[in-house]
Amino acid sequence: MDMTNKKPGHELVLVREFDARPEKIYKAWTTPELLKQWFCPVPWKVTEANLDLRVGGRCNIVMEGPKGEVVPNEGVYLELVENEKIVTTDAFTEGFVPQEKPFMVATVLLEELPGGRTRYTAKALHWSEEDKKTHEQMGFHEGWGKAADQLAALLARM
Repeated sequence: MDMTNKKPGHELVLVREFDARPEKIYKAWTTPELLKQWFCPVPWKVTEANLDLRVGGRCNIVMEGPKGEVVPNEGVYLELVENEKIVTTDAFTEGFVPQEKPFMVATVLLEELPGGRTRYTAKALHWSEEDKKTHEQMGFHEGWGKAADQLAALLARM
């Protein structure tokens, strides 16, 4: 069975163009101290980023809210193509141990454009339409958009 033309379903997408080369953006995604500076929308913050940059390696991020909320996100890397692509999922923990309730696969694509710019595409693929709608209601577009704005500001400082 040919799966190469299978269209993903239950997908949310954010596309931006950044005035930075793909290498800078990849570094901001893969360096814990940089990731903490932009990854979740203020007033939320990333308090822990434990990253093992290899397929099957951990991608564990803890976010904290202004009222003391703590949201741990445990997952693994499914694919890493330096300066081009990052794929993570919460379907597994390190070593591909299945999680009880997977939510999504996140894909970041970095496409180099003329003039040192990059087209940044962030996708969230969900297991069901219900999960996709839940993510939309949680504020996917607003939250991921604000995080992308914070990433742009960080890139300008780097």
